[in-house]
Amino acid sequence: MSNEIGLRERVREPPCDRLVESYYRPNVARALAITFDHEMWIHLAHVLMLGRQGIVAQSAVAAILGCILDLAEGGPDMIPVDDRAEDMYSYVEREIVRRLGADVGGRLHTGRSRNDLHTSSARMALRGLLIENLQALAGLRTTTLDLADRHAETVMPGYTHAQHAQPVTFGYWMLAVADVLARDHRRLTGALLHADLCPLGSGALTTTAFPLDRIFTSEALGFAAPLDSAYDGVASRDDALEAISACATLMTGLSRVAADLQAWSTWEYGFVELADRHSAVSSIMPQKKNPAALEHIKAAAGITQGLLMATMACMKNTAFADVNDGVSAINEPVYDACQRTCRICLLLTEVLQGLTLNPDRMLLAATKGFGSATELADVIVRESGLSFRTAHNIVASVVREALEHGRTADQVRSQDLDAASQALLGKPLGLPQAVVTQALDPAANIRVRTILGGPAPSNMRMGIASRRAALAADASAIAAIAERIGTARMRVFGLARAARA
Repeated sequence: MSNEIGLRERVREPPCDRLVESYYRPNVARALAITFDHEMWIHLAHVLMLGRQGIVAQSAVAAILGCILDLAEGGPDMIPVDDRAEDMYSYVEREIVRRLGADVGGRLHTGRSRNDLHTSSARMALRGLLIENLQALAGLRTTTLDLADRHAETVMPGYTHAQHAQPVTFGYWMLAVADVLARDHRRLTGALLHADLCPLGSGALTTTAFPLDRIFTSEALGFAAPLDSAYDGVASRDDALEAISACATLMTGLSRVAADLQAWSTWEYGFVELADRHSAVSSIMPQKKNPAALEHIKAAAGITQGLLMATMACMKNTAFADVNDGVSAINEPVYDACQRTCRICLLLTEVLQGLTLNPDRMLLAATKGFGSATELADVIVRESGLSFRTAHNIVASVVREALEHGRTADQVRSQDLDAASQALLGKPLGLPQAVVTQALDPAANIRVRTILGGPAPSNMRMGIASRRAALAADASAIAAIAERIGTARMRVFGLARAARA
């Protein structure tokens, strides 16, 4: 029997050059770079199962295992590619048949389709990328909590609508970032749990009459479980859509963090300065120190959002079945988005670790601005018994008067409140100056906000401790999944080496 056997028997012509250039060649190159090892692992697991089930004779199993191990150990360069086939598996099978002959090498694909092979390798690649993202995200979360702890009392203005709102601390801002990242962790974990289900054994769409052991291959590939429905296994890629959605959501949040840091690094704010290693220079203006890393983070977020839209556009209006545009084409934007997200998590971690803060400038801005006006209104309510709306009107009048005369918040006096109250109510408030000064003190404002969710240092200490514990549990759970996958791979390759010809 000839060893020249391929997958184009149904068609008489080779693929046209335009199709090869636009589709087949980049598809094969991407698979060799990203899923080669996963497919080798799948081949080993599938052949071991065929032997265990008595579907293929042990002599053929041993020969095929030896050939696959040789290819796996040699890497993608072991696979001759001539642009005549549409996917990596076609070249792999052709090489195995060339080495072992059609009768032995041709048995590798028994009870299997490229449909379930490709969705399995895609899920394995995605699973690995999601684990890398979760590990990188854990490092970023650690850094945000470290900064929240270190700067729990570093006072700065809090902003709403880009205007001074109420005093906060840099640590409080960082703790809010950490909480968003914790939810991003849960979103990525959800995507991982759904990607961690094995389609192998689904065949083209209805399984097969061969007595496959799908539990064995699922465990051999380190999956949590097989997908119950074979049709689902080859037709659905919501695992990929969920993963890229989680990445786009995460990146959108990181872009907002970068936007704040970029604003705060300007001369006008002067709150933070990026490390030189995260900055760029101007080719003409010698004074410039441009926030290159932050701008890159924002741009990468935009690209990731675009990749999400590309993925959804590929899947939209495709048949709920195995189709290239809805099942295979999406791998490119999804892998790209996952890789970008991981790199940005690592980069932002370094940027935050390299930040230099200017606490004096931050405190001065919080002191001079009118962010303490809310507390001053609250004090009037507590001291005088007036309604909050009335107190709000009195303070608003004082703020307007101060701004019109070029005075800052720390220059407001009790007689200013008396004058405003006299004009509004016909009587002065009579608050002692010490009470007014205390109300306008940004640090004092922060200390009294002790209810759940407030920025008081005592709150921060407890909140950071609980979040560190949650982060440790999250990291441990991901490490357990990674260990399960690594152990399964070592086991399969070990069994294959023991059984090889």
